Amino acid sequence: MNYWLFKSEPNIFSIEHLKNSKNSTAHWEGVRNYQARNYLRDKVKQGDKVLFYHSNSDPKGIVGICKVVKEGYIDHFAFDKKSPFFDPISDVQNPRWYMVDIQLEKVFEKIIPLSEIKKYPELQNMVLVRKGSRLSIQPVTKEEFEFIVKLNGN
Repeated sequence: MNYWLFKSEPNIFSIEHLKNSKNSTAHWEGVRNYQARNYLRDKVKQGDKVLFYHSNSDPKGIVGICKVVKEGYIDHFAFDKKSPFFDPISDVQNPRWYMVDIQLEKVFEKIIPLSEIKKYPELQNMVLVRKGSRLSIQPVTKEEFEFIVKLNGN
């Protein structure tokens, strides 16, 4: 099993949106960064655990846990001219973008803010706290994942 952190802007797709989705399950579409795409296409697997992170919010932080319920597949929104994720350069024969499906496991009672995450020596090597790290899909170690879960009181 792998562990991940997925970032989303809560005004676009929040953990509450996921909670209110059918079966608390949703596509994780619209990723338009090649390194993040490679993770979705090649590394993220069914059963992997995901820390759901609200970015571009006040405060920024981890708000819950999800699991991957469908491995990487073609992000068909790239071909939909009505979608905000439309990519006119995408080619159905040679797709550029991929997505996965995630399912909510737990909404944290309180956000674990980035400012708090940065205080713990156990989390100092997280991709999230590295300078210049802006990827929306990031690997997390098992130890980091378990530490975050404990911070939430579980």
